Amino acid sequence: MVGVMMRFNHMELTFAPGTLTPEFRDQVRAFYGGLFGWDCKDTEILGQSGLLMMLDERATQFILLAENPNPISSPGYDHLGLLQDTREEVDALCARIAEMQKTEPDIKLKVYDDLVNPASTVHAFYVKHLLPIWFDVQCIEYTAPPERNWHYS
Repeated sequence: MVGVMMRFNHMELTFAPGTLTPEFRDQVRAFYGGLFGWDCKDTEILGQSGLLMMLDERATQFILLAENPNPISSPGYDHLGLLQDTREEVDALCARIAEMQKTEPDIKLKVYDDLVNPASTVHAFYVKHLLPIWFDVQCIEYTAPPERNWHYS
């Protein structure tokens, strides 16, 4: 039986102590706020100052940046997927990032060939900048949209 579907709420990414300087926070705000429209706010949590990257105004989905003596290490393609509605939206973001790379060579961009399956095509790219993980920005084009037998409450 399918009931209320569980949703993504948050992810915490940890950095070495001293990383979350005002300059670093401003760079994160400029890149992720400017590119994805995320609202990035300083926040006090568990006795330290973190950076809250909110995907919506109610902070029901967010990424928390915090410092820790044992920070995350992600040398591979560990990533968080971001779903766009259309191929055009994915392409527009990818083009903006490619343009940004001209002045910010630290931005990593990996463009993928479409992943074509019988029921769908995934159109995607990966981007990594400032944070220790990649973001997989994609759209899924369904041959026949799947029936939804779940709901959010």
